[in-house]
Amino acid sequence: MHNEPSPQWLNWAREIQALSQTGLAFNEPGYDHDRYTRLTEIAAEIIAQQTPVSKADALSSFSAQPGYATVKVDVRGAVIRDGKILLVQERRDERWCMPGGWADIGDTPSDMVAREMWEESGFEVKPSRIVGIYDANRSQAPTEFFHAYKIVFMCDVVGGEARTSDETMDVGFFDPLSLPPLSECRTNSRHIADVFAHWQDPTKQPIFD
Repeated sequence: MHNEPSPQWLNWAREIQALSQTGLAFNEPGYDHDRYTRLTEIAAEIIAQQTPVSKADALSSFSAQPGYATVKVDVRGAVIRDGKILLVQERRDERWCMPGGWADIGDTPSDMVAREMWEESGFEVKPSRIVGIYDANRSQAPTEFFHAYKIVFMCDVVGGEARTSDETMDVGFFDPLSLPPLSECRTNSRHIADVFAHWQDPTKQPIFD
């Protein structure tokens, strides 16, 4: 199964924003600074024209990412119990995904996914292996406006019990043939299929794009 390409307008907006962000990081205030600022505005205008996000909100999101433009990292934890996969229902869109989120500075990827699993689902887990490393932007529902990689870990439950959080409104285990509506930018059908393939064959090598 292959990821679908992002729409071209989004590719252009991302590239323009990345070029302007890097330019602003390495140029002193002056003529070039003004030109890079204008490029940032153009990227925000493209986003505002194509999505419900306002230009002001897009600019605010861009301004939170100073310095050299680089890829963000999203981590997700996969737990299977009795042939069913653990999913949480996000408060943001009321759709379902594997627990996880953006990686924080200072944490190892495995520590990060274990903490996200605990915070979002109530389960204590031990990551056991990597299912795959994905280009999160080459999907039908890209991860926000920034280029991002997604790392999916297979995890073993070592404690805890299901509970909701500030970010999640429900927790449950689902049969792969009877999944709830997915929060596609966080977890899509390819991720879930790969998780079950690794669960059925523990010797399977990690997938990467």
